[in-house]
Amino acid sequence: MSVFENYQKKREFLVCIDSDGCAMDTMDCKHFHCFGPCMVDEWNLGEWKEPILDYWNQVNLYTMTRGINRFLALGKVLAHVNVTYRDIPQIAEFAAWTEQAAELSNASVKAAYEENGQEIYKKALAWSEAVNAAITKLPDELKKPFDGVAEGVASAHACADVAIVSSANYEAVKEEWEKFKLMDSVDLCLTQNEGSKAFCIGEMLKAGYGKDHVLMVGDAPGDKAAAEKNGVLYYPILVKKEAESWERFVSEALPKFLDGSYKSEYQEKVNKAFLENLS
Repeated sequence: MSVFENYQKKREFLVCIDSDGCAMDTMDCKHFHCFGPCMVDEWNLGEWKEPILDYWNQVNLYTMTRGINRFLALGKVLAHVNVTYRDIPQIAEFAAWTEQAAELSNASVKAAYEENGQEIYKKALAWSEAVNAAITKLPDELKKPFDGVAEGVASAHACADVAIVSSANYEAVKEEWEKFKLMDSVDLCLTQNEGSKAFCIGEMLKAGYGKDHVLMVGDAPGDKAAAEKNGVLYYPILVKKEAESWERFVSEALPKFLDGSYKSEYQEKVNKAFLENLS
C-alpha cells in the first residue's frame, strides 16, 4: 500500500523540505569526496584531476544544473573531458543516451550495457557503484544539518504539516535526520522510493491542501521545478548562504506563507535571488 493512501493532513498548511544540500550539509562532501574523485579514478584522469574536479563541481553544485541526475552529470563532464583533455571512447553515444533515457539508474545503465555492449556503460556502472560505496564510508562529522535547520523545521512544524521530499536514499535520509532529532518535527518522509519530487508533492495535494498553502523548500532548480509543476510555492536555500537562508525562512518567509502574502512579490523576489545565486 502506498504511503499516500494512509496519509491525512493535520493542519491547513504543508511545508515540504529537501534533504541533501538543503537541510543537510551533505551534498558538497559527497561530490568533493565521492562523485568526482571516483570518476577521475575510473577513467584514469589523474593528470588533469584538479581542473576536472572543479568542472564537476561547477556542473553539480554551483550552476543551474545543480542537483541533476548523476548519469546526466557524468555525460556532460566526460563530454567536456573528451574535448578538453583526452579522448573518451563512446562518450557521444552515452551522453545522448542520458538525455533520452526514460530512467537513469544503475539498473538502466546495466540494461543498456547488456543491450549494446559498449564499454562506457560498464564503466559508468562501476563508477556509480564505487560512488555508493564511498558515500557509506564518509565520516559522520561530514554529515550534519546546516546552521538554523533545527529552528527552521521546528518553526514550520509548529504551524504546518512537514514532509521531507528528497530524491536521496530513504535509509540515509532517515538516519541523518534522526541523528540530529530533526525527525521529531516531521510528519512524513518521502524519498526516491516514492517517486519524483513533483510526483510526491502532487500526491500530498490530494490530502486536501490548497496550492497556496503548500511551500517547497529546496536548494536546486529541480526543487523549484517540482513546486511549479504542481502550482505550489517555493522557497530557496541559497548555495553558500544556507545559514542565512534558514534564518530568513523563520523570520520572513514562514510568516508571509502563513498570512497569505507570499505568493506575489515575495515569491518573485526569492526566485530572482535563487537564479542570480546560481548564474
